[in-house]
Amino acid sequence: MDQTPLEKHSTLCTLTLHLLPGILIGGFFFIFRQPVINLGYPSSMALILGVAFILIPFELGYLLYQGRKKTGRYTLAGVISYRNPIPWWEYLVWVSIVFIMISAIFTFMQPVDATLKDFLFFWIPDLDLGLSGNYSKSTLIVTFVLFFIFINVLGPLVEELYFRGYLLPRIKGRYAILLHSFLFAVYHTFSPWMIITRTIGLLPLIISVKKKNIYIGMILHLMVNSIDVIVGVMYILQMTS
Repeated sequence: MDQTPLEKHSTLCTLTLHLLPGILIGGFFFIFRQPVINLGYPSSMALILGVAFILIPFELGYLLYQGRKKTGRYTLAGVISYRNPIPWWEYLVWVSIVFIMISAIFTFMQPVDATLKDFLFFWIPDLDLGLSGNYSKSTLIVTFVLFFIFINVLGPLVEELYFRGYLLPRIKGRYAILLHSFLFAVYHTFSPWMIITRTIGLLPLIISVKKKNIYIGMILHLMVNSIDVIVGVMYILQMTS
């Protein structure tokens, strides 16, 4: 069960802990994007490496550090909130409902993303998944295996622990969920044209807060990130060589 009461973070602490890892990940991506391309891989490989070498060590490391401060050992015990159990059928119901809502929001907001990209963020390169026909089958297999491991599974799990299990419960004020959604959107520094979409798209996760259950968000995050993997696998399967 969740421990109460939790010490609330200051506004500066909230901003720093939300945005600093995103700045580091984005910086890594933009620095190593061209070297990765020069090695013959799509630019998504730079993001994969950013998750492996920046996101996971920073966010999981910070949580373990907080656990050590609290208990004297490196642990997540007493650090992560929203771990209240719910019946299995509620997972089916709420995950299905929220996934449909998030999918509808992201689909509906695509014209907004495109407009912001064209007029404000045209100077930022797109994230290339490698589905342009310019990469070999073996290159894409390596890319999407690593994509699945780090972008589809490990990254989302760590992010949910860090953002929804640790940071969100410690934000001050009645608009904590809205602020958290906005900051998590800004955190994705490699695709700033999706700030509005991600801010709105995260709001249905209020059900995780209401249920005090982080696992709903984990399942949803894995499902959303799996879409690119499914598209990639389907593309690879139809390749002849």
